[in-house]
Amino acid sequence: MSERRATGLLEIDRSTMRYVSKRPDDAPERALLKELAAERRRFGYRRLREMARRRGVVMNLKKVYRLYKEEGLTVRRRGGRKRAIGTRAPLEKAARPHAIWVLDFVSDTLASGRRFRVFNVEDQFTRRGLGVEVDTSLPGRRIVRVLDRLVAVWGRPAMIVSDNGTELTCNAMLKWTTEQSIAWHYIAPGKPMQNGYMESFNGKLRDECLNEHVFSSLNEARRVIEAWRIDYNEVRPHSSLAYRTPDEFAAAWSASQEASTSDAPFASACRRARSHQGQACGGREGRPALTRPARAGVSDLRPGRKNGSAGAEQKNDVADQNENRFNL
Repeated sequence: MSERRATGLLEIDRSTMRYVSKRPDDAPERALLKELAAERRRFGYRRLREMARRRGVVMNLKKVYRLYKEEGLTVRRRGGRKRAIGTRAPLEKAARPHAIWVLDFVSDTLASGRRFRVFNVEDQFTRRGLGVEVDTSLPGRRIVRVLDRLVAVWGRPAMIVSDNGTELTCNAMLKWTTEQSIAWHYIAPGKPMQNGYMESFNGKLRDECLNEHVFSSLNEARRVIEAWRIDYNEVRPHSSLAYRTPDEFAAAWSASQEASTSDAPFASACRRARSHQGQACGGREGRPALTRPARAGVSDLRPGRKNGSAGAEQKNDVADQNENRFNL
């Protein structure tokens, strides 16, 4: 029932009474918080309140929180996980074998539908496939053992390039790279072409081997993939290597380095000969450094030549002084 009260000529109906808020308009504060949140996307409402105070707008913490929630400014939690930073400088092309190793994973399935993974390691300079590891699970410690085996065979690389996979950013891997003093270059997330050499290797492996066979067991997959790696290194011509195999390219590079090393003593002897005799070494045979009269044993003194040049007259200082003294 509605309650009515007569107050003189005024009659009040309590059932129709409504509370009218006397809160001032919050539009300026809302706009300021939205502006600050756009600039500082990872700031919570407490820091936004402090940033607003620095601009001369003082607000109660509860009010800031209310506006913060009403405007949907809550900081979203980042998904995923921490990623190893590694080197972010542009990667240079390798100038010698085993300067840079590149590695990555490829996955496939057996005939039974069970998935397995292939861990590939390639030398960037020679394009040689250094090793493949096939199994249903390849954790970080297993990868460390594989790399130890490859280092024992091929030697330690100066740098390794990979993506930010879990196996390659685990504590075991980071500890191994520190102990081995190997620089590790992690490509940017979502940028596989920063590791283009490995992507090319993986593409050839999938196109020429994985897609051509149906593996009934892991042992068969290991045998076939290892046979393909050997063929890749010893038989398959590579257009980027002038249609030579990686083994042929590596042998040619080693031979050229040995030839340049064997020529080094000869080159240093030539430099010494040029400095002492004034003649070129290794040029045309019989190239003389003396004038023709000097080779014939005849004096080649010609007047009018400058001191220090070929055939210059040797002056007699005593005779010149006497001549000048009596001709004054």
